[in-house]
Amino acid sequence: MRLKKVKLDPEKQAQFIAQVKREQAQRQQGYREKALAILPHICARCGREFAGKDLRELTVHHKDVNPMNNPPDGSNWELLCTSCHDDEHQEGQRQDFYGGYATAGSQEESLGHNPFAGLKGLIKPESGESESE
Repeated sequence: MRLKKVKLDPEKQAQFIAQVKREQAQRQQGYREKALAILPHICARCGREFAGKDLRELTVHHKDVNPMNNPPDGSNWELLCTSCHDDEHQEGQRQDFYGGYATAGSQEESLGHNPFAGLKGLIKPESGESESE
């Protein structure tokens, strides 16, 4: 069974979008102001301090990545500067893309392909060096 496509009135659509944006701005303004009142104005990741006009560079990061989880005590929030906030979300995307980071083994193994892996066997040791180095 196919559903009929209903042509939306452009005026009603514009009103709906404007309402959604207003509600989102109110939600964000509410928990941001609470977080700024509760938490020290320091980036939780890099430790940079913010004051005055620089406060606009401080963002609220949800620890559980759920922007709807806003407990009044602020236990799900941390203040991050804009660059650390971007890095925090990029790290999650990298983990998703690569399937997580290796936790065991050497650093070389966790990096994956090593283009210089066979190079050691190709270099002949000088007369003063032992082959075990």
